[in-house]
Amino acid sequence: MSKQEVHEIHEHAHEVEHNPQLMPVTITMAILAVLIAAASLFGHRSHTEEIINQNKASDQWAYYQAKNIRKHSYTQFADLLGLIEIKDKEKGDKVIEKYKREAERYDDEQKEIEKTAREFEDETKVDQKKADRFDFGEIILEASLVITSVTLLTKIRYFWFIGILTAFIGVFISGSGFWVH
Repeated sequence: MSKQEVHEIHEHAHEVEHNPQLMPVTITMAILAVLIAAASLFGHRSHTEEIINQNKASDQWAYYQAKNIRKHSYTQFADLLGLIEIKDKEKGDKVIEKYKREAERYDDEQKEIEKTAREFEDETKVDQKKADRFDFGEIILEASLVITSVTLLTKIRYFWFIGILTAFIGVFISGSGFWVH
């Protein structure tokens, strides 16, 4: 909630004392302020989770690349040893085989690292969808607060009802962020 909205609420609070019919509108505005704060909080937390999971995915891809470099090094060593003449052929073949096994081991490890990285990427997408829902719900709730506050200015209760209806829509949209999987 912005400073202007808070100021507007304080400005009209003394009017409520003189016009008790506006009390439900003021209470509605206070409830809306709490709902906006909650939607904002859940949106921020979802964005934080999104960033954390994206960082984890990036870390996994960097680890994958490091394993890839090591695998290629072993493959190149094995290839080079196969091209040169070695005095002890049996010992040379063992070393070549060792490098090939190491390259295969890294290949297997890379598959697991890639799987983990993709899982973090999938979690990032889910967190992004959640955050989008919370953010959009927050916008709708803020609009409902503004619409409801027009009631205090105009004394027309029609705006209060529209504000409440808009608030239900905002709560539904924000709440749908919990159902995203």
